[in-house]
Amino acid sequence: MKHEKHEQTEENVNESEQKATEQTSEKAEEGASQASESAEKSESSEESKDSKESAEAPKEKTPEERIAELEKENADLKDQLLRRAADFDNYRKRMMQEKQDAFDYGNANLLKDLLDSLDNFDRTLDAAKDAKDAKSIADGIRMINKSLVSMLENKYNLVAFGKEGDAFDPDLHEAIGMQEGKVKKEELAAVYLKGYKLKDRVIRHAKVMVVKPAE
Repeated sequence: MKHEKHEQTEENVNESEQKATEQTSEKAEEGASQASESAEKSESSEESKDSKESAEAPKEKTPEERIAELEKENADLKDQLLRRAADFDNYRKRMMQEKQDAFDYGNANLLKDLLDSLDNFDRTLDAAKDAKDAKSIADGIRMINKSLVSMLENKYNLVAFGKEGDAFDPDLHEAIGMQEGKVKKEELAAVYLKGYKLKDRVIRHAKVMVVKPAE
């Protein structure tokens, strides 16, 4: 009996050792498999990283490609320069034409406004042929003059100056003669030709006779 129990005990021990050995072997195989998978993943990750870095890295251009690129940039710059030069030339010509037009037709509005006065003068001359009263002709001319002066003053800021008795001002008046008289300061004795201002600028000095205090 003791011999049988001893054999059974040995068999149990052998089975336990065999199971332990099998478990150890399985764990070792599992660990080796995991290590292999980890290594494969690491290699795959490294390969993917290298591939990505290789794709992102700019490809170095050959001298021929670089020369072609520079030639294209040079051609584009020349084209832009020619276009700008052409635009500037067109602008310059347009400005010159506008300046010439302003010089040639700058008085068009004034002349157009003067046409009414010219028409009135024509009508007055036609009426003068059969007129028997000189006063009516003079009145017609006086009305034309008044209308013309009013238009020039109100629309073009043209102002006439120079009347007998005004103080003499060399900036406004041109003295064509001088005489002595009973005056306290120099003044206009007679106006031979009216002066005119355009706004604040004198465009024609009045031609006058000046009277000065007697010595």
